[in-house]
Amino acid sequence: MSLRFHEIAEAGHRILNPFTDDKLDLLGKICRIAPDSRHLDLACGKGELLSRWAADYGTEGVGVDISKVFLTAARTRAEELGVADRLDFVEADAAAYKDTPESYDIVSCIGATWIGNGLQGTLSLMRRHLRPNGIALVGECYWTSPPPAEALDALGIKEATFTSLSGTADRAEESGFDLLEMVLANQDSWDRYVASQWWTISDWLRANPDDPDAPAMRDFLSRARRSHLEYGRQYLGWGVFVLRPQSTG
Repeated sequence: MSLRFHEIAEAGHRILNPFTDDKLDLLGKICRIAPDSRHLDLACGKGELLSRWAADYGTEGVGVDISKVFLTAARTRAEELGVADRLDFVEADAAAYKDTPESYDIVSCIGATWIGNGLQGTLSLMRRHLRPNGIALVGECYWTSPPPAEALDALGIKEATFTSLSGTADRAEESGFDLLEMVLANQDSWDRYVASQWWTISDWLRANPDDPDAPAMRDFLSRARRSHLEYGRQYLGWGVFVLRPQSTG
């Protein structure tokens, strides 16, 4: 899906992944966040994670994203929560973002491991920004059971892109991280994230019938609904995994 399609489909979302407010709050509670922790969020979207944690825990940090639309929303949200002075939002390719090495206590990439061509490549990108005792938060899909070929075709995903839940932990370990904790989406939160896009897209199509992207957007809506109902609900899970670099001692 193109960036513009994401911006249209998620126009009504504050959290751009299958998490509810309660799940996002739970993630903060289990991460043992110290005040004034420095937080880097790669592919930050609308910045809800950064802004909420800055408000709740006194963190400061940087959000990086390629979408002007999402970054505008992120800055507005930071203002709403009174934390704009603690956060900086940067328009850039998250994979190429440069900063002082090992300068962040928290580095997150929630649901955008495409920036590193998969989980392990993304963890490598995150590692260079992370202090040795810091935590990495990565949002990733996993297969709840082995998907048949027709599910992969409908979802437009290669089987090797994701693995099982335990296989996800293995990939993290192979990348030099220990799995400390996790918060998983459930079926309802998946539905809220995916199904609420359908109404948003439908409203956009009604308001923009002559837009050059309207036919492709209408086709995307049809395929997205069917693939989620027929296969996504059955085979795809999603969660945020709390990781720490393995000790070298």
